[in-house]
Amino acid sequence: MIRLLGFLVLLGLAAAGLAWVADQPGDIAVTFRGARYEMAPVVALGALFLAALALMIVVWLLRFILGAPGRIGRASRARRRERGLAALSKGMVAAVAGDLRTAQRASALAAKGLGDEPLALLLKAQTAQLAGDRDATRRTFAQLAEHPDTRALGLRGLHVEARRAGDAEAAHHYASEARKLAPVAWAGAAVLEHHSSNQDWARALEIVEANAAQLLIDKPTANRQRAVLQTAIALGLGDRDRSEALTLAREAVGLAPDLAPAAALAGRLLARQGDLRRAAKLIEATWKRAPHPDLARVYVDLRPGDSAGDRLARARTLAKLAPDDVESALCVARAAIDAREFDLARAEMAPLVDGSANNRPTIRMCLLMADLEEAEHGSTGLVREWLSRASRAARDKAWVADGVVSDVWAPVSPVSGKLDAFVWTTPAERLTEGAPWEPPAAPMVEPAPVIVAKPIEIAPPEPVVEDAAKKLADIRDAARLTPPEGLRGLEPMVTAPDDPGPRKSA
Repeated sequence: MIRLLGFLVLLGLAAAGLAWVADQPGDIAVTFRGARYEMAPVVALGALFLAALALMIVVWLLRFILGAPGRIGRASRARRRERGLAALSKGMVAAVAGDLRTAQRASALAAKGLGDEPLALLLKAQTAQLAGDRDATRRTFAQLAEHPDTRALGLRGLHVEARRAGDAEAAHHYASEARKLAPVAWAGAAVLEHHSSNQDWARALEIVEANAAQLLIDKPTANRQRAVLQTAIALGLGDRDRSEALTLAREAVGLAPDLAPAAALAGRLLARQGDLRRAAKLIEATWKRAPHPDLARVYVDLRPGDSAGDRLARARTLAKLAPDDVESALCVARAAIDAREFDLARAEMAPLVDGSANNRPTIRMCLLMADLEEAEHGSTGLVREWLSRASRAARDKAWVADGVVSDVWAPVSPVSGKLDAFVWTTPAERLTEGAPWEPPAAPMVEPAPVIVAKPIEIAPPEPVVEDAAKKLADIRDAARLTPPEGLRGLEPMVTAPDDPGPRKSA
């Protein structure tokens, strides 16, 4: 409305001006080539307006004609760019979906329409990765790394390719360069992994502090990594500097109270110094969070020279802190066998080896039952039966990292070099007698080899050589369905999946 009013006002002013000019007396005379032209002011003004309009039209036509090639070129480039963007979008979807042929065609069209633009180069690199052409992939990421705006992207791709090729030094170089450009999480983690895999614990600890200061990792993760590295340093010190090792181990326990290796080391060093009270409190606090056999061994043997009864009392004290955990029952049972409290040992082991469908005995449980039978009754058939069951029993919990199964904790994975990779868990069972199951490889990363610990080899029981008289006695006893005293426990073993377990000895 305001614009309309303004236009009407301007139009009225123009009309008033023309009327004023028309009302003015006089003529305008123009002499050109000896001819004199006279006209009224209004006519002269109109002629001047028409001349200006004609001049403008001529100038526009000249500009249109002279600028036609440029407009045609720009339009062609715009059409190519539009086709390139459409091909780029289609190629990205195809690359993620694994459609190599479509991705290759789209990459060629995108390169024609977009040239060396970052997204076109990224599609080219992803297509080369999909095709397995690592040389082309590296060349493309190197192109990206040459431009300041895409240097971080290029370094990331070169780092991934170097890791796939197994070149740890090159991967570390690219990660370090990317870390200099900007604080990015992947570069910080890669540099930390490099120093950890080389067991450069001090440098790795510096990287953790830098990552935490740059907010690349949260506080709980930083504390956990500090604890693992401090435990690694303390383990490396050994007996050379027990005081420093103890300080580091206690700091690690403070940062990660559920880190059993740190607590076991700190408890053992405190016990050697004679500070049994603090050692006991430290292990008890960790046992409540994460019961572990290493903690049980250190706690039961805190005071050298204790009797078996004293160790049993200490084991029962520890078990009360986690009464529902399997490790508590195993700890008490082991101490009870050493103290020759066989009834207590059987009571602790009974819920673990009752043969129920949801309670399959593990190798440790079977071996402990074999020790119990041997300690109570000597070398009997039940001992051999429990040893035989151990050879096919379920696997016990162990430290597992990237398919590696170990009885000993380590700060890093021996396969990937990842810090704090070992987890206390039950290893995967073998599905067949052949090669172990291997997990699928992660995208853009070479599959890590799976290393499975060898099963415990237990020699089969030696055949019993009997004379003819003994065989006749066996036949008579079998006919009476009362096996002789010396052969109890040698009945044929039940091998069904729902094996209820061996008979209890008389």
